[in-house]
Amino acid sequence: MAVPEERRGRAHDAKGAREAILNAAEKVFAGHGFDGARIAAIAAEAGYNSSLIFQYFGDKLGLYTAVLKRIDEQAGQIRAESFEPVFADEAIVSDAHTFRTLLETAIRTIFDFLVEHPRLVRIYAWEEAEGWQTYAKTSSPSDARDIELFRTLLTKAQKAGLIRPSLDPAIIVNIVTDICLSYQTALPRYQVTMKDRDFSSSEMLTHAREQIVDMLVHGIMVDPPEI
Repeated sequence: MAVPEERRGRAHDAKGAREAILNAAEKVFAGHGFDGARIAAIAAEAGYNSSLIFQYFGDKLGLYTAVLKRIDEQAGQIRAESFEPVFADEAIVSDAHTFRTLLETAIRTIFDFLVEHPRLVRIYAWEEAEGWQTYAKTSSPSDARDIELFRTLLTKAQKAGLIRPSLDPAIIVNIVTDICLSYQTALPRYQVTMKDRDFSSSEMLTHAREQIVDMLVHGIMVDPPEI
């Protein structure tokens, strides 16, 4: 079958072709998970042939890794702009109000990023169902570095008496992300069990986000002294 002229022309635009393939792959991986996704389906969605996918990304795992890397780069830009300057500021853990504001901002940022990337949420849901086996093959040293930076900051805050002494900073980092993620993956279930509310509306998402912020911050930080 002849390839439409516009598709043949797009194939010469390497950057455009890669982006189209990544967009298609993100959609197909979100819909079917890594194991269920087919290169042929991704190629059809992107409008390019399978051989070009193999040329650019090597194999399905290489394509999957590139999809996650692209999303991580977007998250990394937010981290660099919002949080990396904080890591070098020793004064951040010297004041409870300042640290509380940082913690609230971090939780909101994680929640909002997941809201803005629903396909990532679905990809993670597939990963969870499959024991994170494929994700383990795609993780990079930068993933551990980011977690370690937050863990170090939380450890400093704990030593300063801002975080409850019984908590493990390493676990806190993961719990914050997991709670924000689990809310997104559970939205369809909420709609089934509570049909009178639209949990996916922007108003309800904001309301849920603030509920999560309030719950986590109060659970993590030491209660302020009574006056």
